[in-house]
Amino acid sequence: MSASETVSSSASAVSTSSGGSTPSKLVNGATRNGSAGHGNGSTGAAKGNRRSKYRHVAAYHSQLRHSSLSRETSVVPSFLGFRNLMVIVLVAMNLRLIIENFMKYGVLICIKCHDYRKQDVVLGSILFALVPCHLFLAYIIELAAARQSKQTVGRQKKDLSAEEREREQQAFRSTWRYTAFFHTVNATLCLAVTSFVVYFYINHPGIGTLCELHAIIVWLKNCSYAFTNRDLRQAMLNPSAESALPEIYSTCPYPRNITLGNLTYFWLAPTLVYQPVYPRSSHIRWSFVAKRLTEFFGLAVFIWLLSAQYAAPVLRNSIDKIAVMDIASILERVMKLSTISLIIWLAGFFALFQSLLNALAEVMRFGDREFYTDWWNSPSLGAYWRSWNRPVYLFMKRHVFSPLVGRGWSPLAASFMVFTLSAILHEMLVGIPTHNLIGVAFAGMMFQLPLIAVTAPFEKVNDALGKIVGNSIFWVSFCLVGQPLGALLYFFAWQAKYGSVSKMRV
Repeated sequence: MSASETVSSSASAVSTSSGGSTPSKLVNGATRNGSAGHGNGSTGAAKGNRRSKYRHVAAYHSQLRHSSLSRETSVVPSFLGFRNLMVIVLVAMNLRLIIENFMKYGVLICIKCHDYRKQDVVLGSILFALVPCHLFLAYIIELAAARQSKQTVGRQKKDLSAEEREREQQAFRSTWRYTAFFHTVNATLCLAVTSFVVYFYINHPGIGTLCELHAIIVWLKNCSYAFTNRDLRQAMLNPSAESALPEIYSTCPYPRNITLGNLTYFWLAPTLVYQPVYPRSSHIRWSFVAKRLTEFFGLAVFIWLLSAQYAAPVLRNSIDKIAVMDIASILERVMKLSTISLIIWLAGFFALFQSLLNALAEVMRFGDREFYTDWWNSPSLGAYWRSWNRPVYLFMKRHVFSPLVGRGWSPLAASFMVFTLSAILHEMLVGIPTHNLIGVAFAGMMFQLPLIAVTAPFEKVNDALGKIVGNSIFWVSFCLVGQPLGALLYFFAWQAKYGSVSKMRV
């Protein structure tokens, strides 16, 4: 066949495929004919199909489509790759900081370098042993009140006149006043004596913090034990629909709950709210306890390493900047410290609320283990305080907020009292062990009230963007500014009193 005949044949094939009663369709650059070649012409048709795949008329733009990141797109793309990138960048940046820290300071970990005085250890041990005795003093007080209540119930079973019943009510109120007085003295001594010894006689802030935290926990348990038994006693002496008790309490009614065993369980249980009965698990999983304790001690070592190797140099290098009020340098120090303090804080959260409290709950077969909820997703500061540290939140709600609202206080005024009490306890927990009651922790807690008011609207909006803004305000105010700035100020106050700043002034 000549060249001209070949060209003519090819042109005829193209004309046939593009015209006629069954037009072909171009799909992804390939020609799909109405009828496949068969018989003696199958080889020629196959060659024609192969050639048509490379034609330059394929309709790639055949429909309306939007960019993946545009709002108009119908399919929301996955951002898993960006998440992986952020994790990689975060790891790389922290590795760089680790290398920089090692090149600049070397290894700062030193087990023997801590200033553990014998007096600190001895006094701390004595306080740890004696503080729980205040709970058992509360038991003696409640035992006396329970006996008085039994006598009152015995007299009420007799036919009494209205005047005699009124005298019984006055006797009950008088008994409660005496009981409340002794409970107040007992709980106050628990906190006051511990705070006095820690502030004046325990130098090491770590030992002092453990002692002060233990005293605050026992103080809160004392308060809950007294308030709850007061209402249980009232419900027994004056039963009514208003004083009806939860069904779970029916297995241990007042005053059968006033026993040493019942109080000891409350003392060791991971809760600050007293109940005669708690939900209990069926058995103890010792493997679970071992895992949680391993996590706790591992994270405790991790926190100690971070504090000694990374936080301490940043704090020491900030002293001269704070002394001369170099604002730019102070801000840079706060930003640098924020990463370390955030990691330490998250590790401390997991070690305490997930590991230690779950291990303790398993040993005590304590069933309600909602020690926190998803506070990291909080769209407002108010949501954060309701979901972080649930044991303290439940105590404040049950024994401070709800009673005040029930007595006619507005929710705002009751919230103010809750945060005032919390601010005092925070200042005691930080200021007394560091021997510097400078009010920073108190001010930080009270500043939560306007932040809660500012971020409250973001909690109520249905738009995801609003919740993101509220969550971002929470993270910035709490972890990027609040914690590192507070750590800097208390460290500077400590150094001004005992360290390099006081020596410079001399």
